[in-house]
Amino acid sequence: MSPIVLTQLATGLSVLAGAVIVKQAMDQIPMMGSGRAPRCPSCNGTGRVSCICSRWSDGDFGCRACAGSGRMACSSCGGSGTGRPIPVQISVRPPSHSS
Repeated sequence: MSPIVLTQLATGLSVLAGAVIVKQAMDQIPMMGSGRAPRCPSCNGTGRVSCICSRWSDGDFGCRACAGSGRMACSSCGGSGTGRPIPVQISVRPPSHSS
């Protein structure tokens, strides 16, 4: 075999081994529900909510946030329609020993 064929064979085997490793990792990670992220409770999964400009308007609403549609991006999910985990930092102080 020529060196080029051996190189291509080694590359192909490496790609195949990588695919097997990724598949095994994906099989071990449980998916949420049916494989989809949960719906945002604020917008019910639409990603849009009523714009604040429509609250005080007399029928002709429009602002920069909604671009005249009366619906703006949901602030809870950022317009994605799915729930987002909120990062939390927990700090624990060691107990103080009072004598």
